[in-house]
Amino acid sequence: MNRQSGILLHITSLPSRYGIGTLGKAAYEFVDFLATAGQSLWQVLPIGPTGYGNSPYQAFSTFAGNPWLIDLEELVEEGLLEREELLESARRATVDHVDFEMIEETRIPLLMKAAVRGVGHYGAEEQAFYTRNEYWLPDYALFSAIKAYFGGIPYWKWPVGLRDRLPDALAEYREMLSDQISCICFLQYLFERQWQSVKEYAARKGISLIGDLPIYVAADSADTWSHPDLFQLDENKRPILVAGVPPDAFSDDGQLWGNPLYNWEAMKATGYDWWCRRLLKAIERHQYVRIDHFRAFAAYYAIPGDSETAKVGEWVIGPGLDLFRHLGEKVPLDALIAEDLGILDDPVRELLASTKLPGMKVLLFGFSGEDSEYLCHNYVANSVAYIGTHDNETLSGWLFNPKTPPHERKNAMEYMRLRESEGYHWGAISTLMACVSQKVIFQMQDILGLGNFARMNTPSTPSGNWLWRVRPDVLTEDLALRLQRITHTYHRC
Repeated sequence: MNRQSGILLHITSLPSRYGIGTLGKAAYEFVDFLATAGQSLWQVLPIGPTGYGNSPYQAFSTFAGNPWLIDLEELVEEGLLEREELLESARRATVDHVDFEMIEETRIPLLMKAAVRGVGHYGAEEQAFYTRNEYWLPDYALFSAIKAYFGGIPYWKWPVGLRDRLPDALAEYREMLSDQISCICFLQYLFERQWQSVKEYAARKGISLIGDLPIYVAADSADTWSHPDLFQLDENKRPILVAGVPPDAFSDDGQLWGNPLYNWEAMKATGYDWWCRRLLKAIERHQYVRIDHFRAFAAYYAIPGDSETAKVGEWVIGPGLDLFRHLGEKVPLDALIAEDLGILDDPVRELLASTKLPGMKVLLFGFSGEDSEYLCHNYVANSVAYIGTHDNETLSGWLFNPKTPPHERKNAMEYMRLRESEGYHWGAISTLMACVSQKVIFQMQDILGLGNFARMNTPSTPSGNWLWRVRPDVLTEDLALRLQRITHTYHRC
C-alpha cells in the first residue's frame, strides 16, 4: 500500500479578505502548498450549511453545501457581483478568526444578489445539476426558504400543515416563495461548481480530499423534515431519543449532542437507501470519507429527548454488518474511513474487522503509562494516524497545559524524543511519519506549532469553537520544504 500523509485544515480556516475561508484563490494556493510539501491528502471538516453554534456537525442538510464557502471574488469575475458590493465585507473582516455574526450579516445579502442575477445564467449545465440532485435539492430549498420566512425558528414550530408536510400547505408556500427557492437552488449549483473545480485542481496536483460525514443529522434539518419516518420522532416532530455519549474524559456529564436517533428498522426496509445516497454524495465530493462515531453502528447511546445531560441513557444495538452489506452493493467501501474512537468494545472491533475499513489512531491518547493501542509501535497498516484531531488540544497546547498530568507529559517527551532545539512539534511529526499506518494526517495548527488559542473545537462547549484561521503569511515555501524533507525521509511523498 502507498504510504501517504496530509493536513487537516477546514475550508473556513483558509485566509481570505472577507472574514472566512472559501473555495477561492486561497484554496488553490493551499493545494500548491501541500504539493510542495510532499503531501497527498487534504482533510476537511463537514461542509454542510451550519446551524446551531456554527458547528459543521449540526448542519441544516447532510446533502447541501455551505453557501458561505462560495468565493465572492469568483462571483465578481463572473459578473454576478460588483466589486464595490464587497467593500463592507472587506472592511469588517477579521484575519485570524471567523466572526460568524458578521459573516451572516454581510454574506447572505451578497449571495442572494448574486443568485437573483445568476439564476438560469449557466443554461444546460445548471439544469443538469438540478436534475442530478432532485432527490434532496427541492426539499432543502423549500425548507430553507420557509425557515427564512419564519425568522429561523425550528420547523416543529411552523404551522402544522408545513411541519407535517401536508400537500396543500407545501404547494402554497412553494408558489409564494418560488423566487427564494430558485435562488437557494442556484447557490447550491455555485457551491458545487466551485467545489468540483478545487477538487479537480487538487487531483491534478496529486492531492486527494478526505471529507467528514457526521453519523447523525441535526434535529432541525431538511433531512428530518423531509424524511421523518427515518428518525425516532414524536407526533410533533420532536426527537423521542437523542444522541450523545456517556460521561468520559471530555465531560463529567457526558456529551449531549441532541441529534435525533435513526429508525433503523425503517432504514432497513428501504435497503438503507438514504444512507447509500448520502455516502455517494459525499464520495462525489471527496476521494475518501471519514465516518464520524463509527461505534454507533455496533451500538449507540440513546438518551431521552427531554434530558438535560447525557448521564441518563442506554446502549442499543445498531444495524451492524447488515448496513455495510447493503452499502457494499452501491457504495465503494474502500473510500471510507472509520472514526473508531471513544468507548470501544469487542462488538465495535469485530464490526471494524468485518468491514475492513481503516480505523483511526490518535497519538495523544497513548501516554497514560499503559502499552496503549494509540502508541505508534502498536499501529497496523490499515489505519489513519493523527497526533490529534479537531476535537483535541493542539500538541503544543497539550504539552504545556498545566492541567496535563505530569507523567503523561513525561511519557510523551520520552516516547517521541522531543527536544526544544528541534521544535517539539517537529519531533512529534517525525514520530508519526515513521509509523506503519498507511495514512497520517496532521492538524495545520500542529504543523505550525501553535498553542491552544488555535484549538478548533472543545467538545461539550456551546460557543467559541470553529473560529481559528491560518494567517496568509505563514504558509511559506521554507515551511513546505521542511515538511517535504520529513515526508521524503519516511517514504510518504
